[in-house]
Amino acid sequence: MALDFLTGAEITDRLGSLLERAAALKEGRPRTGGESLRGRSVALVFEQPSTRTRVSFEVGVAELGGTPIVLRSDELQLSRGESIGDVGRVLSRFVHCVAIRSGSHERVVELADAADVPVVNALTPLHHPCQALADLLTLQERFGSLEGLRVAYVGDGNNVARSLALLGSAAGVEVICSSPVGLELEAEAGAELVSDPADAVVGADAIYTDVWISMAEEVAESKREALAPYRVDEELLARAATRAIVLHCLPAHPGEEITPAVLYGEQSAVFDQAENRLHAQKALLEELIE
Repeated sequence: MALDFLTGAEITDRLGSLLERAAALKEGRPRTGGESLRGRSVALVFEQPSTRTRVSFEVGVAELGGTPIVLRSDELQLSRGESIGDVGRVLSRFVHCVAIRSGSHERVVELADAADVPVVNALTPLHHPCQALADLLTLQERFGSLEGLRVAYVGDGNNVARSLALLGSAAGVEVICSSPVGLELEAEAGAELVSDPADAVVGADAIYTDVWISMAEEVAESKREALAPYRVDEELLARAATRAIVLHCLPAHPGEEITPAVLYGEQSAVFDQAENRLHAQKALLEELIE
């Protein structure tokens, strides 16, 4: 969802409206199905395996009355050399929206440039905006308002951290990112960078982490060693605000980036956060397609 043509205040307003709609869709879900995407189709292109992204989008489109069409890359002519741009041009003739999860941000940009329908970034190595929407919805549920919240992201300064910083700043959330040297988030993302995780989490309303080795990334023991001091454990959580919650975009590796006691503990909002992918994405699809 490209919003670079809007002012900062307009982005904040639209983000607030989207989260309000997501909350309403969540509240109404047990009682009724939706009609907002009746007669509409959404192509869900997966160049990488997925659990939460695929299921939340497929269920979300169906619950809004639309038709989800799941396409793996080996089911498309991409496997025979068709360009991603031509896939975007062709899908635009058939569907009303495309969501794509890819190992290349540049490929998603190329598809979006060629398509005549909205294109949703469902994950790339550079960004994970749908996850950030679910994160903000979770924070809003837990604390009533986003303005002035302090979120400490601890670990690899990756796509999840980047989207959280960008959307968080638009929503009035202070995002602090603590990472080892060489794995820091760039300053332009808008997060406050703090090298020591013990300092970063002081007074935080939420502590957020992600896996140390991302999908398709080569396993490097040196990276694990660098990230070991950034594990979210009971001692680190105790330095946050007493009301603090724990966030993780999943899948998790308990005992690596987060201890089992924290992941499954009373302060964990991780599985609410996972559910909120569904509601946030339903609101986003309505916004883009209607």
